This record gives sequence, C-alpha cells and structure tokens, in this order.
Amino acid sequence: MPSEFEVIARFFTRPARTAMLGVGDDSALVRIPADLALAVTTDMMVEGTHFLPDCDPAKLGHKALAVNVSDLAAMGADPRWATLSLVLPEANETWLENFARGLFDLASRYGVELIGGDTTRGPRTISITALGTLPPGMALRRDGARVGEDIWASGTTGDAALGLAHQRGTVKLSDAATRHCLARLDTPLPRVELGRRLRGLASSAIDVSDGLLADLGHILERSGVGAEVWFDKLPRSRALTECPDATLARECLLGGGDDYELLFTVPQERRAAMLALATDIGLPLTRIGCIAAGDPIVKLLDDAGRPVATGAGGFDHFRT
Repeated sequence: MPSEFEVIARFFTRPARTAMLGVGDDSALVRIPADLALAVTTDMMVEGTHFLPDCDPAKLGHKALAVNVSDLAAMGADPRWATLSLVLPEANETWLENFARGLFDLASRYGVELIGGDTTRGPRTISITALGTLPPGMALRRDGARVGEDIWASGTTGDAALGLAHQRGTVKLSDAATRHCLARLDTPLPRVELGRRLRGLASSAIDVSDGLLADLGHILERSGVGAEVWFDKLPRSRALTECPDATLARECLLGGGDDYELLFTVPQERRAAMLALATDIGLPLTRIGCIAAGDPIVKLLDDAGRPVATGAGGFDHFRT
C-alpha cells in the first residue's frame, strides 16, 4: 500500500503550468495580475452524506471539482487553480487512479491546475478549494437583485434529485430518463461560460446546489427583496415531465439540489440580450419570474396568478 507521499507524487502531482510553484512544497505560489481580483471557494463532500460508499471514483473526482468550479461560475470568475484535501480509509490504488482521472479530466476541460493539498487516513472525505480570477467590480454577487428585475434560470432543475430518487428505489424511471438524470447527478457540468458572459448583464447570481427555491431565497435574503416565480414557466426536462410520480417530480423541480445550473436576475431592458446570449452559447435560458418589493419570500404562482403551494425546503446539511 503506498504511503501518503507516494499517493501525492503518483496520483496528484502534475507539472506547474500557470502557477509559479505547484504541488510538492509547503505552499503553492500563484501570480495574480494587477488588473484582476481573486475569487476563492471551498466545498466538502462526505461519504454517506454527499455520496454512497460504492460511488464510481472517477465520477466522484469529476463531481468534487465540478461543485467548486460551479461556485466560481456563479460569481462570473474564470477557474484557475485548486487544492485538494483527501481523507481515505485506505490508500486503494485502483480507487485513487480512477478518482484522479475523473478530477483531472474535468480540470483539463476548464483549465484548472491542481497546485497543492493534503491526504490523511479516516472516513472518506473530499475537500477542494478552488480559485478563479475576474475583473474587479464585475463579480456576480447575491446582494444585487433589485425590484422589477427579471429572474432567469439556465437549463433545467430537478433532474439530479430525480436520479437520486431512482437510485434509492423511490421511483422507477425509463432507461433514457435514468441515463439523463444520473448523468446530471454524477457528472454535472458547471456553467462557466454563462457566468463569464453574465458579467455586466446580471445584477445577482447563484448556482442551484440546494434547490431552486432555496437558492433563490439566498438571493432574496441578501438583496432584501421578494420574488414572484411562475410555476408553469419553470423549465422541465423530458425525464421530469414524464415522471410517473407527479408529486415527486414537483418536489425535485422546486427543491432538488445538485443541478448546478445558474439562477440570476437581470434588468428588464436586457431581455433581448439574454435571448441572444442563450442562442450564442447554445444553452436554454428561461425567464421564470420577477423581483418584487417586500419580505424575502418567494410567491409561487400559476398562469392565472393564483398561489401554488411550494412544499419544497431545499437541501440542509444538518437535517437528518
């Protein structure tokens, strides 16, 4: 069984490309151009809470980095570097090889360089810190939503949660729906290009990790505003619309996490720009509501303007 230092050297050391100093020293060194700001985010994944013990390690490596890159995308930042802290019950070489492959494949796709980290023995836990850059003053923060602005969402939500429900035996999906939903759950693709292109267009943004309504609620809390969301306009995948359990589908749509789409607010006068952006980047963008005055509460309405019960609280890491 390889030692800690052999694990680092064999599976996680790559030549430094953009960093001044990468893996192998007490600290990494990076140079930040004077005209850029640094965005930093950290996410942790724990076995039994975020993934199952028999999870495919390559998909786990992909997702562990993806959730961090998604946070950078939600800020409008360009991903640059990452550090990895890995806690393992044992140094299983096959597991490590596949985990590293999944992680580095995604890192290559988004230009992320692994520049350091740590390993130790214990219950399997993965913690990644990702760093990105963007022009000062251009970050897409949660506190910028203003009354009268449109609320937009990329892609569709609820698919990852529906995939998890299928895994748990709560619902049985068709083969095509299963493939789609499990891909959304296991190998999400951060909306980096969208986040970059929203600089100067969107007034606030967040990625959908805990559920559409819960994450919109974070924007409302930070911005001190309310919102109206049009239930019938919410984008749904074919897998969700064809789900045999309509109640479950609704819960996944509104409260399911792990989709890593972007939810953002935009002034009304930029609607044409948003539609052009959707076409340009080949990603559906849907106007799902508007920011309203009042308490930071989401009013979910049907096409006739009647209230719709939400019944979706989103994911809470401390809820049993």
